[in-house]
Amino acid sequence: MAKGRSKAKKPAKRRPSGAPRRRGPTDRRDRALRDHLVRLLSKEQAHAGFATAIADFPSALRAVKIPGSPHTPWQLLEHLRIAQWDILEFCCNPRHVSPPYPDGYWPPTDAPPDDAAWERSVSTFRADLQAMIDLVKNPKTDLFARLPHGEGQTILREAMLIADHNAYHIGQFILLRRMAGSW
Repeated sequence: MAKGRSKAKKPAKRRPSGAPRRRGPTDRRDRALRDHLVRLLSKEQAHAGFATAIADFPSALRAVKIPGSPHTPWQLLEHLRIAQWDILEFCCNPRHVSPPYPDGYWPPTDAPPDDAAWERSVSTFRADLQAMIDLVKNPKTDLFARLPHGEGQTILREAMLIADHNAYHIGQFILLRRMAGSW
C-alpha cells in the first residue's frame, strides 16, 4: 500500500433474512451450562435417579420404618416433593410463602393415605422437576440474575440445590429399599 493512502474498508457481510445467527463463545458456554444442568437434574450419571429408585416400589413397604432410619419411604417421597415444589415456587412466584421449617417439609404420617396419594406424589414430583428443567432450558431465563424477591439466590443456584437435595434423599430412599430387601 502506498504511503499516505488509507486502506478501504470492506462492506460488512450481511446475513440473509431468517438465516441463523452465528453463535459466539458466550452462546456456546450458556448452552453448555444449560445442558449440564438439565443432565444434572434429569439423568442418571454418577448414581441412580428418581425413576429408578421409585420403579416398581412395593406398596407394602411404603410405610415401613427400617430400624435405625428416622423416615419411611412415604416420608422421603413426600419430603422430596414438598422441598422441590417449594424451591420451584420460590423461583417463579415472588409472593410464594415457604412452609414452616422443618415440619412443613415432611408429611404428618408414616404412611400414604392410599395408593392414589403415593401416585399423586410421584406424578407431582416429576411434573415439578420437568418445570424446573423447562425453566433452565429457556434461553430467556437469566441463570445468573439474582431473584428480586430473594437474598442473592439465582436460578442457577436453585437448580443446583434441587439436584443436590434430590440426589441426597434419593440415595436414602434406595438405601431403605436395599435394607428392606426390595432392590
